[in-house]
Amino acid sequence: MTTKPVVRYALPADLQPDRLPQHVAVIMDGNGRWAKRRGLPRIMGHRRGVDTLKTLLRCCRDWGIRALTAYAFSTENWGRPIEEVDFLMALFERVLRQELMEMMAEDVRIRFVGNLAALPLSLQEEIELAVTETKDNQGINFTVATNYGGRQEIVQACRSLATQVQRGELKPEEITEDLFSQHLYTADSHDPDLLIRTSGEMRISNFLLWQLAYAEIYVTDTLWPDFDTSEFHHALLAYQQRDRRFGKLNS
Repeated sequence: MTTKPVVRYALPADLQPDRLPQHVAVIMDGNGRWAKRRGLPRIMGHRRGVDTLKTLLRCCRDWGIRALTAYAFSTENWGRPIEEVDFLMALFERVLRQELMEMMAEDVRIRFVGNLAALPLSLQEEIELAVTETKDNQGINFTVATNYGGRQEIVQACRSLATQVQRGELKPEEITEDLFSQHLYTADSHDPDLLIRTSGEMRISNFLLWQLAYAEIYVTDTLWPDFDTSEFHHALLAYQQRDRRFGKLNS
């Protein structure tokens, strides 16, 4: 069996390599609307969305962006029609199984955040295999938020710290922002520099509520399946025009 040739994307000349975000997060919105506008079933939008995500991951890798986090399935998404939820679970499983060899060839390290115990067992097994097989890859860190909710994440971190206080292992005054961050799903990753949301919705939808405190936010009306390399280029240009002061004044 042979692997596909590794696709490479050249960094656009008008982007400054030293001013690129090191961690990009994406809310991939608009798959269903993309399909509806074309008279297609919603599931076709999700399939096209997977291809868009693969292209974005390769761009990040080739352009020097060290990490990409994608909001794949929220805790609220269980409220969608059962047929769509079942399709998404099967799609996640199939994509992981089919793309593992390619992720190895392209040096992608994949990890998942969220309440994974609630996912179908077969999907949990594919997740565990993909995480284990790619753990030593260093090309790009790819995090997939699956059955993820920002409020849920913060609550579980509070419970963990409260348990330590109750046991006498920790004093309340010893709880700092850094310590709190270590009890989140994302404990071993840097906070995102840039959040991209497609389809024009002006909200973060319970995504990385703690981690996005100082992220630059870029919203586009483009639906996720149409978010191509050109659209990503525009997002990065907008990012490089921002004055990131983190609440301070420039001297």
